[in-house]
Amino acid sequence: MSDKAPPATFSPDHDGATVRPSPNFGERRDGARPALIVLHYTGMATGEAAEDWLCAPESEVSSHYIVHEDGRIVQMVREENRAWHAGRSFWKGITDVNSASVGIEIVNGGHDFGLPDFPPVQIEAVIVLTEGIMARQAIGSHEVIAHSDVAPGRKRDPGERFPWKALAGYGVALHVEPVPVGGGRFLAPGDTGEPVAALQSMLALYGFDAKSDGVFGELTRVQVEAFQRRHRPAQVDGIADMSTIEMLNRLLRLYPSFA
Repeated sequence: MSDKAPPATFSPDHDGATVRPSPNFGERRDGARPALIVLHYTGMATGEAAEDWLCAPESEVSSHYIVHEDGRIVQMVREENRAWHAGRSFWKGITDVNSASVGIEIVNGGHDFGLPDFPPVQIEAVIVLTEGIMARQAIGSHEVIAHSDVAPGRKRDPGERFPWKALAGYGVALHVEPVPVGGGRFLAPGDTGEPVAALQSMLALYGFDAKSDGVFGELTRVQVEAFQRRHRPAQVDGIADMSTIEMLNRLLRLYPSFA
């Protein structure tokens, strides 16, 4: 439950946003501050239904922002507070992602509604909003991530059709050009040994809660699948082929903590 009653209104952190307070929020725990921006799709039939749900006490979910298909931005939780958007999640050692992040819900039906395209005006609004949050909270482009990144195997949003390249063009996300899917060696469920352990170490450097035990089990499969969904959406199969491994290497070279 919320630590306190929601205010009747508040001044938006983002210029141009309208405010609709959600009761589903609390204080950030243990002195945490926003260090991540997590992007979601709403996965519902309409933006109005999604906004209503994020503001309904019985839902026990919320987000700091929702971006509608026409580019309208609504703020529901102040950036200083902890919204309830990430659920059970992990990123680079952070186990309470809600306390360490700002959540943005992007109106889109998602997988259950055929993965519709994101309108350009909506993506423009997401870019401007993300730029503002990054500036206010001193968050780098390498920490603008997908819900599927922090909850692999449990969440798939914002999905394979989200235009990360467009965001990267404005410096608000990381992107490398996809390496074509092709032949060569690959690692798959059931494989064991040092190559698997090396893959798992790279997945851990990327941010996942990976275990370098040298066994390609279900945890490794869903993490590879989540990486592909974000960076190599042409084929999301959970098999670490040469295309996937090369893209993972290229992404790690862009990370400040890895360079």
